[in-house]
Amino acid sequence: MKIHKAGKKGASKMFESKTESKTTKDILPDTQNKKDNRKIPINKVGVRNLKYPIMLKDREADIQHTIATISMTVDLPKHFKGTHMSRFIEIIESKGKEIHVNSLYVILEEMQKKLDANAAHIEMEFPYFKTKTAPVTKKKSLLDYTVKFHGVIYSDKKDFIMTVKVPVTTLCPCSKSISNYGAHNQRGEVTVSVRFKDMVWIEDIISIVEESASSELYALLKREDEKFVTEKAYENPVFVEDLVRNVVVKLRKNNAITWYTVEAENFESIHNHNAYAVIESDSRFNNGNEKNFIIKRYR
Repeated sequence: MKIHKAGKKGASKMFESKTESKTTKDILPDTQNKKDNRKIPINKVGVRNLKYPIMLKDREADIQHTIATISMTVDLPKHFKGTHMSRFIEIIESKGKEIHVNSLYVILEEMQKKLDANAAHIEMEFPYFKTKTAPVTKKKSLLDYTVKFHGVIYSDKKDFIMTVKVPVTTLCPCSKSISNYGAHNQRGEVTVSVRFKDMVWIEDIISIVEESASSELYALLKREDEKFVTEKAYENPVFVEDLVRNVVVKLRKNNAITWYTVEAENFESIHNHNAYAVIESDSRFNNGNEKNFIIKRYR
């Protein structure tokens, strides 16, 4: 009998505890939802520099796992004081311990819904690894490239840009033509951004850029390999202007690509400045589709 009473008392306390906890939660103020009298809308608000594991398609190995630095933002109407930052993390965490990039638009739609937003952005930047085979010894090594995905939903419209940064070697045609022997060469970086209607592999963009430079880079080279790439660069000199034009010629042959921007920067070896060039596709190549673009690259 005493045990029974103690049980009832314990159950009563548990009930009171749950009721009290629920009441406390209910009365906590939601400051973000308060009205703001300044009447200034915010274009983007959210979280940046979030590190998270992702997986994506790899042409050679089917799936590649890597770590992305993620930015998630939404627009905020002028009458709201703030957004709910925790909801961004909740959305990411709901996808499991690893995000598949095929779910980007699902994530964006959830951001729209859970944050009462008209526009939702997600940007993922990550290292992408490709196995390179040395030209003579055939020794294999991994080389890393920087890739960025930028997806946007605005109302019911969608936009997506893939950006790939590829390191290369360039040798100066002018230096070669005026020198009795040798020519200055340097490492450079080519940044290619594309919109596309069908599948475009990251490896496709890497190959296009590396074929457009004086020579591609490798993580592992033995002496005979070094001789080969040095002589290859010497026989294939390109200005930074040549480099971006070479890339564009090849991009235009890919019918899946609907827009491109190509930037090249050479880290000059005999100057204290860099050489730079950029080409963006014009309206003839885009078939006048610029009106449907949501992402503004230059801002």
